[in-house]
Amino acid sequence: MYPERFLAVPDKYRGSVSAAEAAHAMAEGARAAGWAPVELPLSDGGEGTLDVFGGANVTTMVAGPLGRPVEAGWRLEGELAVIEMARASGLSLAGGPAENDPWAATTQGTGELIDAAIRLGARNVVVCLGGSATTDGGVGAVEALGGVPFADRGVSVRVACDVRTRFLDAAAVFSPQKGATPLMIGALAHRLELVRRRFIAQYGADVNSLPGSGAAGGLAGGLAALGAELGPGFELIASAQGLDTALLNVDAVATGEGRLDGTSFEGKVVGEVARLAQNLGLPFLAIVGSWVTGVESRLPAAVSLVEAYGDQLAWARTAELISASTQQWLASLASKPDVARRPHNGGARSSP
Repeated sequence: MYPERFLAVPDKYRGSVSAAEAAHAMAEGARAAGWAPVELPLSDGGEGTLDVFGGANVTTMVAGPLGRPVEAGWRLEGELAVIEMARASGLSLAGGPAENDPWAATTQGTGELIDAAIRLGARNVVVCLGGSATTDGGVGAVEALGGVPFADRGVSVRVACDVRTRFLDAAAVFSPQKGATPLMIGALAHRLELVRRRFIAQYGADVNSLPGSGAAGGLAGGLAALGAELGPGFELIASAQGLDTALLNVDAVATGEGRLDGTSFEGKVVGEVARLAQNLGLPFLAIVGSWVTGVESRLPAAVSLVEAYGDQLAWARTAELISASTQQWLASLASKPDVARRPHNGGARSSP
């Protein structure tokens, strides 16, 4: 009999279902196929990461990206705070690229959230980047925090970066998608250079030397100047969620995301989970909304909902189709040779 322990470890399907909803759908399919599922939604550190940790349980009024007050949700659990910068300084809050003012857009609100978390007792803060309206080099956040290094406040801050872009490249790489004109891009790049020099003078830190420091328009670099640790979002989130241990306690794993393309293999959830599963010899499946033709060949097994069911159904019934695809795949494994059961190591628990 084929082993029956299954790990559902997807990212979000943007515009359709959250990572938690996708994991639940996979688990339902696994149960229908006779497997015992474990739900472990993940993120690479961008938008949607807060939901992976259980969602917001605190709301704070802060300055939005263009200065207007916004109610930003975040999570406080014991001494751990999880902050998603898009909730305070996101492009969607500015009305999208057409309504955004790339020069004026500020990370002040994100800094206010971090400050609020510290004041409420957080000693470990995770800041998730992605979806920003800003290219201010993190100056707004630094000033909202009083410019005080995190170590002086007795707090550890980790920044989950979803890109490796460096500080001075943030304007050229990201500001066009935030509404910046070619002329404005040059002005933003010059401002970032001035901010870099300011951080060197104030903190003795050349943030441009750090991979990922350009994330969220340089917010990552601004937080690094105050002593934050920058890291790949997937590694940080996966560690916090206990992915390594969970993988040792299951016999098959599935992941997924909204669209599979080349960037899926550059530190994103699908590519990283595929790599880890293959290293452990685990049967693996990626269920994606759609893909760039040919990219799927880089995975041992993959299903595109659009290819299999058509665009309309894929969007209208995403969770249901994720569940069905999972059930079909796990049922098909019953015809394959048995593999030895892995001993339980006290990792992730099966979902009810």
